[in-house]
Amino acid sequence: MSSNTESHFFATLSRMKYIERWALMRSSRPENISEHSLDVAMIAHALAVIGNVRYNRDVDAEKAALIGLYHDASEIITGDMPTPVKYFNANIRNAYKDVEAIANDRLLSQLPEDLRPAYETIFRPDKTDEREALLHRLVKAADKISALIKCIEEERSGNQEFKSAKESTERALKYMAEELPEVRDFLRDFLPSYGKTLDELT
Repeated sequence: MSSNTESHFFATLSRMKYIERWALMRSSRPENISEHSLDVAMIAHALAVIGNVRYNRDVDAEKAALIGLYHDASEIITGDMPTPVKYFNANIRNAYKDVEAIANDRLLSQLPEDLRPAYETIFRPDKTDEREALLHRLVKAADKISALIKCIEEERSGNQEFKSAKESTERALKYMAEELPEVRDFLRDFLPSYGKTLDELT
């Protein structure tokens, strides 16, 4: 049954373009979470496809893309917490996860009740299910790859501000690739093209 109640859900999501990332860093070009989320969605989809085609995975690539698309939506409410702060210690990390969950609940509450279940599966993937847990790990890896791409672009523009962020992100991805060979494949096959000029790409 359709609902006649006005819903603010998509209007709220449209504000993702106003939330800037890398708040503690000097960027040559600002990046908002709307741009970042599109990158993560595309990369998560690619990782899932690589896993299915090359490593006999059985995951829903389209759902990986959707989870990636919405993975930072809670930051409309919370703002972008800088990584060094978010992961400073376990107490802060766990508290921030609780805040994210509350923010996601608030966003979902803006949906009409009949539509809410379809979005709950995107905002709250069931990590007790093996395939859903794998999707979540792929999106986490895609998030890291997107961050690495930003670091590469900043470095190639002459900005050394992202040097340590690049090194720590590379270490994290090396660790992820031990479990997820699709991450290794993406970094090998696609990452070298980032930062090239349009002429070089075409």
